Amino acid sequence: MDEQTLAPPQRAHGHVLPAGPPDGHGEASAATVGTASAVRSGWSVGLDVGGTKVHGVLLDPAGVVRHETRSATVRGVDGVVGGVVDAVHALALAGGVDVVDLAGIGIGLPGVVDHVDGTVEHAVNLGVDGRAALAPLVAARLGAPVDVRLENDVNVAAVGAAHLLAPGELPDLAFLALGTGLAAGLLLDGRLRRGSGGAAGEIGHLTYVPGGRPCNCGQLGCLEQYASGSALDAAWPGPHERPAPVEVFAAAAAGDPRAVRVRDEFAGAVATAVRLLVLTCDVRRVVVGGGVSGVGTPLLDAVREVLRAGALSSPFLASMALEERVTLAPAGAPVGAVGAAVVGRDGALSGGR
Repeated sequence: MDEQTLAPPQRAHGHVLPAGPPDGHGEASAATVGTASAVRSGWSVGLDVGGTKVHGVLLDPAGVVRHETRSATVRGVDGVVGGVVDAVHALALAGGVDVVDLAGIGIGLPGVVDHVDGTVEHAVNLGVDGRAALAPLVAARLGAPVDVRLENDVNVAAVGAAHLLAPGELPDLAFLALGTGLAAGLLLDGRLRRGSGGAAGEIGHLTYVPGGRPCNCGQLGCLEQYASGSALDAAWPGPHERPAPVEVFAAAAAGDPRAVRVRDEFAGAVATAVRLLVLTCDVRRVVVGGGVSGVGTPLLDAVREVLRAGALSSPFLASMALEERVTLAPAGAPVGAVGAAVVGRDGALSGGR
């Protein structure tokens, strides 16, 4: 399956402007996640709410991004709700769509999310410490009879990656988020897998090095202490002219011995995460995203090389074709916001645990 990306949106002076169709494919190639029977008609809005910004998209009925918007996150429940509502109005206005006519609104954000009642807990990066009914609050503020669905940010990224990379397929993938921490969103046989307690995909807190580096979770040697942006920041302290991951990989490519060691240790830890996801869930794809994925092809090459080396000594691993399953999230595409829009429109993806 060829990778399909969205053309970067045109932006000027903070206004919402149209995003182009996928380069070289045109509108006809756009598709929604899942089979044709899962497609619901109508426009939808998706919001990816992070600690610093709210990134929103408007999807048309064919699943193509028509408009995007970005704004600064305002911390606290009222600030988050207000920012989401403002983004919904701006996107609907840009697309000439009444909010009441939207097929749905999806919101992805960090924290422990209950997708059934639309609440979130422990969203400390957003200044939300207790339990907050964000989806009902957004719906009430909008004052329109439109479905508002809340989901974890890594889960919506998994849905967005499937929408962009595997249009028309029944999606089956893991989204491996290499950010400040490490976690995975699981989309198995077309449905999000959250787990009985919402902890599915929290592979960052599996022990990687017994007795190793201390983790904020209270354990020692957790995988995210070796395979995350924070891990690279600690291994390659600043000051930096560029992000630490970019500098590490550039220095390693130039032959710096210390950078080579840091890069190889990091790639080994990420490769372990890929093995975990494939050998536990047998996903068709592991899509590497998050801030560290901005390194691009050098990161993918390093991880694939570790997986390739492991396959040489293990016929079993060779049969799994691990290096062929791992890929990068589409560069520059609003994966989280797109996934939120799909979740907002397609209730089937929100079913189950």
